[in-house]
Amino acid sequence: MGDIENVIIIGSGPAGLSAALYMAREDFKPVVVSGSGAGGQLLLTTTVENYPGFPDGVLGSEIVDLMHKQAEKFGARFVSGDVTDIDLSSRPFKIKVGDQQYESKTVIIATGASARWLGIESEKRFIGRGVSSCATCDGTFAKGKDVIVVGGGDTAMEDSNFLTRFANSVTIVHRRDQFRASKIMQNKVLSNPKIKVLYNTVVEEILGDAKVGGVKLRNVATNELTEMDVQFVFVAVGYTPNTSFLKGKLGLDEQGYIVAEDEVRTKIEGCFVAGDVSDRRYRQAVTAAAAGVKAALEVREYFQRTE
Repeated sequence: MGDIENVIIIGSGPAGLSAALYMAREDFKPVVVSGSGAGGQLLLTTTVENYPGFPDGVLGSEIVDLMHKQAEKFGARFVSGDVTDIDLSSRPFKIKVGDQQYESKTVIIATGASARWLGIESEKRFIGRGVSSCATCDGTFAKGKDVIVVGGGDTAMEDSNFLTRFANSVTIVHRRDQFRASKIMQNKVLSNPKIKVLYNTVVEEILGDAKVGGVKLRNVATNELTEMDVQFVFVAVGYTPNTSFLKGKLGLDEQGYIVAEDEVRTKIEGCFVAGDVSDRRYRQAVTAAAAGVKAALEVREYFQRTE
């Protein structure tokens, strides 16, 4: 255990890196705990076309790398590993990373949320090559193609309607015999002529060579196997916020997202939050980055008030 840090930022996706840049430029000497999922959801995509400043598109990994270098240039320090324990009950805050314990006057939690996947082996091979968990991010790549959306909640309904702007056809694959989405969202989907629905159906395998070329489907009621030609699979079965280390330590809602006040403040003075770990609605790299900036500015204001 060394000196007491000014700010520790937990997470190194767009939210954490943006916070680190702002903190470093103002000489707060932030420490960033990168985590095992360093870079966040951006690393699960290939070309990003909707991040401002890159008219020709940019690799998700390149955005992360550039942000990391920019924060490091101004003095941000990076620590690899995951937070295994945190104590927010007294000052300074205590953050344990592996066997190392850090103390800090403030903390910004930007650990993000992880997409839930189907859990089949073939899925892993095609992430970024026709398998996506973000229709808003990758919908334009489905232009003129036949796609499926896996899921039955509001996100699946929203994604399906959105994808009809680009795709030739959209088929929703749902394992149950009815959707769990809200009635209004179901009605929008069921009245859309470009959307078909396969109930009682699961994806057994994703087919293709370099890119997705089809799926093998199984009817859970009859066990009948069929194959379907598609060029894109959008997985819309939800997200899990990366907050397991915070249970009992900070206010979480029923799904595990951090409860934020005024977007980035928590009920614990000096503890702030940024990005998808508290944002269940937008889940975009640019909105996460903006939240990281807001959290950094709140940290600055906190020091102006207390020191």
